[in-house]
Amino acid sequence: MSDQQLQNLIKMINQISINNLHHGDEDQAAEVVTTHIRKFWARSMKQQIIAYAESDGLELSSVSRLAVKRLAEPQTA
Repeated sequence: MSDQQLQNLIKMINQISINNLHHGDEDQAAEVVTTHIRKFWARSMKQQIIAYAESDGLELSSVSRLAVKRLAEPQTA
């Protein structure tokens, strides 16, 4: 994935996070963001944002960082 594609993912997740702050605190907003990404982002997009968060992540908002951390955790069904 190119740097431009990564920048687009960072911009998108931060915007999704901003749009969901009305859900209460950052923890609740991050849960909504995580659910959204699991449902709507392609696997490659999820892998890229997780790799970015684990290697750097400086451009991610605090809600976005929390959402990506949850995204990286194994899901229990």
